[in-house]
This record gives sequence, C-alpha cells and structure tokens, in this order.
Amino acid sequence: MEKSTYKIQHMDCASEENVVRMKLDGIAAIKSLDFDLQQRQLTVYHTGELETITGSINELGLGSSLLATEHSDQKEMVVEDAQGQRKLLWIVLFINFAFFVVEMTTGIISKSMGLVADSLDMLADSLVYGLSLFAVGSTIARKKSIAKISGYLQLTLAIVGFVEVVRRVIGDEPMPDFRTMIIISILALLANAYCLYLLQKSKSKEAHMQATMIFTSNDIIINGGVILAGLLVLFTGSAIPDLVVGATVFVIVIRGAFRILKLAK
Repeated sequence: MEKSTYKIQHMDCASEENVVRMKLDGIAAIKSLDFDLQQRQLTVYHTGELETITGSINELGLGSSLLATEHSDQKEMVVEDAQGQRKLLWIVLFINFAFFVVEMTTGIISKSMGLVADSLDMLADSLVYGLSLFAVGSTIARKKSIAKISGYLQLTLAIVGFVEVVRRVIGDEPMPDFRTMIIISILALLANAYCLYLLQKSKSKEAHMQATMIFTSNDIIINGGVILAGLLVLFTGSAIPDLVVGATVFVIVIRGAFRILKLAK
C-alpha cells in the first residue's frame, strides 16, 4: 500500500471535496481517500497508478501539487455507518431544497436579489448533496452526466440572476421589502443552524461529513449577510446593499458551478 499526500490550494468546502471524490472514482488502485479541508490536503491510499491519480487531480485545476509518496502499512480502513450518513444527508438536502423554494418565491415577491441569490446558494448545496447521493452505485458516465446537468442548471440560474442585478443597478427599480428579507433570512439561518446541529450531533469523523459541516457553516455566514443587507436597506433607504450581497453570492454560485462542470469533462 502506498500513501500519497497532495496539497490542493482551492479545496476548502464540500463542493470541492465532492468534485475530487467523483474525479477519482473508478480508479481501481485507490483504496481510501482522507481529506483535510483546514490544511487543504488530500491523502490517497493506493496500490500503484500514481501518475493516473496525480493527472486526474491536476485536471481539476484546483491548484494541486504532490507533496510526498511513501509506503504505508495500513491494511484496513475504518468505515462509519453509511446508512446513517445517507439518512442525515437526505434530511440536510430536503431542508436546503425547501428553503430554495421559499427564498426564491419570497425573493421574487419582495424584489430582493439577496434572497434570490441565497436561494440559489441553497439550490447549489442541494445539488452538491444530491449529486453524491444519487450517483452512488452509478457508472462513471452517468455520474458525469448528472454533474453536467446540475452544473449547467446552477450556472444558468446564477448568470440570469447576476444580469438582473446589473439591470437593477442601471434601471430605476422599486426598493426591496426589507422586512421580508430579514424575516426569511432569519428562518433560513435557523434552518442551516439546525442542519449544522444534526451534523455535529452525528459526531462523524469522516472527511465528507466534516466538509458538509464547513459548507453549512458558510451558508450561515451568507444568511447573516442577507440579514445585514436588509437592515442597511432599512437605515439607508437604498437598494444597493441588497444588490451587492446578491451579486457576491451569485459569483460564489457561478464559481461552484464551474467546478461541478469539470466533472463532466
């Protein structure tokens, strides 16, 4: 058994982890993957095919480099309760998708681009979780097909949203309803906090579950940003804070979409 450690500069959340996992899926020599998102490192336990593994990781364009390869005496990998993890991820996926619908609907009604953008971030989360769940047991070609559909959907919605932000900056649009922005964002924040509580309660040490916790923590920060934008709209009487937050989140979603699309190549 060999143990190869990679530094991946742009791997800092569940989205990038899933991209790497799916890219390496199908390489028979790989026996286990160990992700450290805080250090942005990946340790691969494998039996040969180092060049193939390294080439596949480099193709993702995440700023990767091979740090070291050494012999490992590790024979068995500890596997946690997969069924329990799947159940938990289904719950998190359902909550994220439900709030995508709620935030998108209320965002359109209240004319808040912050809420619309946050809803697409919720959708992006759902796609990341769903991509992993639905792709289990599928062929590599099917996984790439799922990734392609998910990535293009996410990219299209985010670009349309970004164009709408630009149109509102240029045009004379009515003020967004700050009350709806604040109330819905608080509910979304509570939903994400509950998801984070469930994930932490599971006490899972596996990398992909740890990554999901980080991903959910980032969502809470975005929810806080929309709440702050709502308060600024109230105190400044301007729609600019809402548009700035919306544009920022759209850029984050677009970046995630491009990384998912790399799986389809």
